[in-house]
Formats: sequence, C-alpha cells, structure tokens
Amino acid sequence: MANEEIQKSFLKVFQEMCYSRSVWQVWADLMSAIACSLANAVDKREKVWTAREKEYAECIERLGGVEKPSQCFAIIVEALDQNPEQDFLGKLYMSLELGNHWKGQFFTPYNVCECMAGLTINDNLQTLENREWISVNDPACGAGATLVAVANIFRRKKINYQTRVLFTANDIDRVVAQMCYIQLSLLGCAGWVAVANTISNPVCGNPLMPDERPGQEFWYTPFYFREEWSMRRQLQIFQNQFGGVFTPRDEARIGKITFYFDFEKGEYKCQNS
Repeated sequence: MANEEIQKSFLKVFQEMCYSRSVWQVWADLMSAIACSLANAVDKREKVWTAREKEYAECIERLGGVEKPSQCFAIIVEALDQNPEQDFLGKLYMSLELGNHWKGQFFTPYNVCECMAGLTINDNLQTLENREWISVNDPACGAGATLVAVANIFRRKKINYQTRVLFTANDIDRVVAQMCYIQLSLLGCAGWVAVANTISNPVCGNPLMPDERPGQEFWYTPFYFREEWSMRRQLQIFQNQFGGVFTPRDEARIGKITFYFDFEKGEYKCQNS
C-alpha cells in the first residue's frame, strides 16, 4: 500500500472517532492510549504503571472503545514498517492543523531533518566508530523527525543503532512528546523521551539514567530495557558506588560476580567467579 493510501486509511478511521469531540481531543487521547500501551508492556515501576493503566482506560472510554484506536495503531505500525524513513505522525499532525504556534510547533520537514542529521553524523563518524555506544539528543523533539532520521542514517551506514545508540529527547508539549516516543519505540530505538521544559527545567544526569526531577515525565522505549542497555546501566551503578571507570577492555567485580565485555559477540556478560 502506498504511503498516501496508508495516511488516508488512518484519517478515515481517525475521523470516525471525531463525531462528538474535537480533532485535538481525539488526537491527544489516541496518542496517550498508544503510548501508555507501549510503555506499560516494559516499564513496571509500580506508581507509573498504575497511573498509565488508569490513563489508558480513560482514553479508551472517551474514544468509544478499543477497536478504532487499535486500527489506528496497526496502521501506524504498517506505515513505519513499509517506510521507516518518514515522520508519519508529525506529517499527520500538521495536516490536521493541530500545531500550536504559541509553542513554536512548526515541524521541520523530514528531508531537512535528514540533511542536518547526515551532516552531523558524517562530521563525527570516525569518533563514533571508536566508541562502544553513543547518545544523541533532541531537546525540542516534536514528533521525533530528527531522531528518526538519525536512526535511518546509522542503519544505512551499517551501524546497529539498536544496540549502539541511545536516543534521548524532550519537549514541553506532552502530546508531541508521546508522538516521538511512539515512533522511536516502533523503530526499535533504545532511549527515552521526557516531557520537560528544556530551558527552565532541563533534563540532567547521565543519559543512561537521567535524573527524574519534579515537573518532568519520562517515557522509556521498549528497547531501553534490552539486555545490552540494562547491563550498561548496571555497570554505571557499579561505577557510581565504587568509583573508577569501567571500559570494555576491563573487568569489574561485585562480590563473586565478574562483569566483562565479549568482543566477539559485542556484548557485556557476567559470570560467577
């Protein structure tokens, strides 16, 4: 199915949910329901999980049941599966004239984001190739077009972004932050999206484990919980507690457990001593 046809299929189902509510209200509930369903499959922090389960149920009730939101979600999955090199949700958002000019929501076209991302990556490619992993950040992410472009450029350069690139982002608008979270999650990007004001309340701390401050809300992608990234967080905790710097060429011990990096498989492992 062509991309234009996929967009039309989405809009047809979406507009059927707008019979008694505004387009903005329906879009906000739909993005929230999808984001909550993705997050709660992996993020089991009790307080956060409970709040998002409640939010999901409320959104689904306002949307008239689970059938049409599920159809929209399936169409988003299909669109990004057929063509990952696009800002599918961002384009729909702007076509529905949902952009808030008071928040500066004039989304940059995907091809411009791709150009900017390509220039940045090409200028730093040699440095990136010598590192086990890197993080990339968009402090005003919108629907995530720039980070989506980054993932696609790494993929074309045969660099496994799912295990070597940590995607971090934030936006002051909760709805568009959820849009970014959905797209990064479906493209297999490890990382997080924070709902926060970049200027007055910036995200601080190590990108592997950001400091969650009051007034900030974090959405961790499913691939953030992959074994590779979980091990890196454990090693970071080890460094914070016991000092020193642990590199892939070192071994670290906690009691009888030894952490080491398997260069043949390109992953961290641990074993009982």
